[in-house]
Amino acid sequence: MNGLQEPVCGMTWGWVGTRGEWATPEAAASMRAMADSGVTWTALAYAAYQDTPFSTAIPFDREPTVTDDEIVHAIRQAHALGLRVCLKPVVNVADGTWRAHIGFFDWDVPGEPSWSEWFASYRRFILHAARLAQQERCAMLCIGCEMVRADGQEAHWRALIADVRAVYDGLITYNCDKYQEDHVTWWDAVDVISSSGYYPIDRWDAELDRIGKVVADSGKPFFFMEAGCPSRTGSADLPNDWALPGEPSGAEQLRYYEAMFTAIRAREWVQGLMLWDWPAHLYDAHEAARNDDYCPYGKPALGYMSAAFREWREEPSR
Repeated sequence: MNGLQEPVCGMTWGWVGTRGEWATPEAAASMRAMADSGVTWTALAYAAYQDTPFSTAIPFDREPTVTDDEIVHAIRQAHALGLRVCLKPVVNVADGTWRAHIGFFDWDVPGEPSWSEWFASYRRFILHAARLAQQERCAMLCIGCEMVRADGQEAHWRALIADVRAVYDGLITYNCDKYQEDHVTWWDAVDVISSSGYYPIDRWDAELDRIGKVVADSGKPFFFMEAGCPSRTGSADLPNDWALPGEPSGAEQLRYYEAMFTAIRAREWVQGLMLWDWPAHLYDAHEAARNDDYCPYGKPALGYMSAAFREWREEPSR
């Protein structure tokens, strides 16, 4: 497989993948509601935790990370609902440090934690996910998310991708962070380029101009693996800040969706987006007006999103 055959009209589901939450009646109802909202893809995203940004062990088989059985259960439910699945294993830091800051000396130094040690553990984590993705016929595997300091370890990433290809024959992508699309030097090794598109509402055209050059040079398909905006006043100007102070506002989220979709749809090389995000345990629809998170369920942005995705899918190939 070497490309996307259809637009990615998607939504991330289930983050952060807390053990005990993915194989419940509540989770099943949540995924059904998402599937009924016009999406055709879902990223099943879950986190394993290393202790600090300088730790080299990623114990992905321990709590609170979802179990293999829960992952398989969620994949099979998504497939039963007609959704294409991108499996998205992510490393987080237990002390709260953002994963972008995981980092070590640029070269290995005796007696110090190293990139080689970290990638050995990360390799076990990602290959385990790759085998599950192959077993369950997931359409895509995301091998990393927003690993800004790790992005420069080109040789390690190329080796990891080669190992993944030995056990998984679907599409491989890497989700770089916002503003990093033109800093990754190994895009040729993946099948699809993807990034986190949390750009301020008035910056979409300028950032798409920049990203478009990267995509043209690479010759690879591109989509936004993450994008979205909290339903909160002020969030359209800083959509990546999930803790930004503000009042619940479905209108703010809708305004951002309208600007984002308009800008993206004007660029033929953007082949979709995987919106952030839809929880495994969904709030009640009557509580939507008081919910200020990213999920559009029960909010004005949902109807807009569903219609926009439908138009995208029905549009003749360009």
